[in-house]
Amino acid sequence: MDNKFISIVKSFSYAISSNLISMLISALVTLIVPKVIGVEDYGYWQIYLFYASYVGFLHFGWNDGVYLKYGGMKYKELNKKPLFSQFWTLSVFQLFIAILAIIGISSAFSSENEIFVFSMIALNVLFVNTRIFLIYILQATGRIKDYSKTTIVDRIIYFILISGLILLGVKSFYLLVFADLVGKCISLIYTMVMCKDIVFRRISEFYIDIKEIVANISSGSKLMFANIASSLILGTVKFGIERSWSVATFGKVSLTLSVSNLLMKFIIAISLVIYPILRNARKEQLSSIYMGIRNILMLVLLGSLTFYYPINFLLSIWLPEYAESLEYMALVFPIIIFEGKVGLLTNTYLKTLREEKLLLKINVITVILSVISTIVTTVLLENLVLAMISIVILLALKSIIAEKYLSGILSIDVWYDIVLELIMTFIFIFVAWNINAWFGMLIYLTVYILYIGIKFNDFRDTFRFMKALIVK
Repeated sequence: MDNKFISIVKSFSYAISSNLISMLISALVTLIVPKVIGVEDYGYWQIYLFYASYVGFLHFGWNDGVYLKYGGMKYKELNKKPLFSQFWTLSVFQLFIAILAIIGISSAFSSENEIFVFSMIALNVLFVNTRIFLIYILQATGRIKDYSKTTIVDRIIYFILISGLILLGVKSFYLLVFADLVGKCISLIYTMVMCKDIVFRRISEFYIDIKEIVANISSGSKLMFANIASSLILGTVKFGIERSWSVATFGKVSLTLSVSNLLMKFIIAISLVIYPILRNARKEQLSSIYMGIRNILMLVLLGSLTFYYPINFLLSIWLPEYAESLEYMALVFPIIIFEGKVGLLTNTYLKTLREEKLLLKINVITVILSVISTIVTTVLLENLVLAMISIVILLALKSIIAEKYLSGILSIDVWYDIVLELIMTFIFIFVAWNINAWFGMLIYLTVYILYIGIKFNDFRDTFRFMKALIVK
């Protein structure tokens, strides 16, 4: 096997192993934290995590522009001098935003818990966005091993601190938030050391290149807004739930969504490796590679829906006070199908083809639909079941629209596969919502086997193509 293949395998193994560790830690925290702290405290903890996930908006696409510009390059080929200047300019800018936010928060909120939560979110602006600048450079240049290390450092420190607090009998979400921030801060320092030839240079080399910064923000803002819009599809519904129901209800719903999203860490891990590879692939290969990855991905994702049954069974025993909210997991678990496909395939391909405007357009359309459905389901009807169902419908719609445009660009036909996947999703939701758990699992497994039979020739051809591509 050639060095290129070995390098790809190593990149996959590093990315998957680091995200496996991250997923296990997330799973343990998801299981343990709601067990030891009160339902309301858990609700505030989820509010912190929810709003902290949007601080990336405040670099205004700067980081994304760097990612797009240097994607596919070798790290040693980078001109480190302008990156050094940009990193520290960004850091000062983010610190300024964080200070302004904390001053504003003190006068905007009266609740002590809310002031604390949003002040800590403001600190995330500094720690997260400056770290992402360096992480994007590592990802774009294929330094997946080093990126993986930074992810592991962050999550392991976070887990050790939370475990220690729980063992000491701490039941306040305040210290859990501090643990998260400490993990991010130490991870930032570690990432700076990883990129020391960018971060630590002579002061005389520092200069502010407005033209370069504006160029990065100009190209990256489209991708950033596309990513923000993508997260707002789910975020809008969650915001509606938070405003229309209690903090406790929001926490319970967030638990269900957290469990459903665990598998997405693997999808993200694989997409990080694929992007630099696709940037260097020949254009005539992109269509065949797309169909190959798509067939394998859907085989895995549709099969992963069977995990719903044992997960739901075990969680209902472990967290009986959340049993009612776990019923909603039957409605939202299939989000892994559509978010997985978008995260690994359509988004990665659209970025490779530099179709950020198209990506933004698709996500904005879906956000508008999300706002409308949220108003209807959470404000007018006040129906939590419909609000949860709308999440899957919106994400499915986004996936279909994105793939429609992409299939046109790549000159491929995927409508038959899309219809099959929608049928499989509908069957899963109907069975999981209405039929006894283990009997429902048997029914879905039977349907899944039929799906494999229908797609058998496609799967066989895909494995042959991938094998030939790897050997070549």
